[in-house]
Amino acid sequence: MSPLSLAPLRFSPEEIAGVVGLYASNPEYCRAAGEYGPERIPADRVEADLREEAETAGCEVLLARDALDRIVGLLCLLAPHPVDGYPWIGLLLVHGSLHGQGNGRLLAEQAEARFRREGRDGIRLAVLENNPAALAFWSSLGWREIDRRTDRQYGRPCVVMHKQLT
Repeated sequence: MSPLSLAPLRFSPEEIAGVVGLYASNPEYCRAAGEYGPERIPADRVEADLREEAETAGCEVLLARDALDRIVGLLCLLAPHPVDGYPWIGLLLVHGSLHGQGNGRLLAEQAEARFRREGRDGIRLAVLENNPAALAFWSSLGWREIDRRTDRQYGRPCVVMHKQLT
């Protein structure tokens, strides 16, 4: 498998359409998250939400592309988190047709390597409690549960996970 390249989302109409396609290809995630209905994902709302995220201090919204320049995933990073100071993965989403091919693992490894290079000793994320597939995925990569609480934005029950980088 070729490595995936990461670049900031530029918000072109083509990129937004690609991101809408990512969400649409993951109906289970859409149902679990409750932000967008899997049957109809409004491009204008996706764009507005991602622009807000990208404009937040310390946040980056990155598109993952394969060797053929196809959009295969979305990665949102926050460094540092305003409460605990750790870098966080806010979202890692891989096109549904590409699940099980190692793309999610590659994106997670890229995020980990980046923060390791920056001298960070750990990284965190939150998994929605109603998304057991995501919990299994992150656990398989060596992440461990450290807390359970609701997310700050929507009040959804989450499992907070940590991975030591040193």
